[in-house]
Amino acid sequence: MQEVIDGFLKFHRDAFPERSKLFKQLATSQTPRTLFISCSDSRLVPELVTQREPGDLFVIRNAGNIVPSYGPEPGGVSATVEYAVAALGVTDVVICGHSDCGAMTAIATCKCMDHMPAVGSWLRYADSAKVVNEAREHKSERDRVDSMVRENVIAQLANIKTHPSVRLALDQGRLSLHGWVYDIETGSIDTLDGTTNRFVPLAKHPQVYATPARLAPAA
Repeated sequence: MQEVIDGFLKFHRDAFPERSKLFKQLATSQTPRTLFISCSDSRLVPELVTQREPGDLFVIRNAGNIVPSYGPEPGGVSATVEYAVAALGVTDVVICGHSDCGAMTAIATCKCMDHMPAVGSWLRYADSAKVVNEAREHKSERDRVDSMVRENVIAQLANIKTHPSVRLALDQGRLSLHGWVYDIETGSIDTLDGTTNRFVPLAKHPQVYATPARLAPAA
């Protein structure tokens, strides 16, 4: 814990003064353009990976970068998605998985979750990805896990489209969806090409979308 406290002291002494003007602007408002949904894994830091400053990203982090389908009892993820899209008016949503994901490894390898019932219940929101992944052949356990990570990103993109605020924003052509997979070792990102349903390197395909914002119909 002392390392965390020392980190804050360094921030307060060095980083904060350098951004004092920015923090003064952010003290009373925020206008993030992107909702970034990622895993809680300590090795993936959205602001570091995207080189964004405070106020740039509206972030949701949870085990497995999961977005439950919209239902009669919306939870924290649903409420945060709705606020980001309907109140803040974000123009892009990124759902980002990552390599060596513990949650996806547990699903892909059918690891027993009896000792962590809350985790097991939460990961049921990835069942559609699990079914697809299990129907495919994999050369190795690592390939099985990597495939599960990607299928889960696709599944969560489908889930988020069930949210009324997202559906409306997509229909009105003011929101785009992105599906990313971050590789911890190389620092690279693969992005889902919605036209082919395949993941391609983001560095070579920076204009690729999972679901692009469509043009609003002419009046």
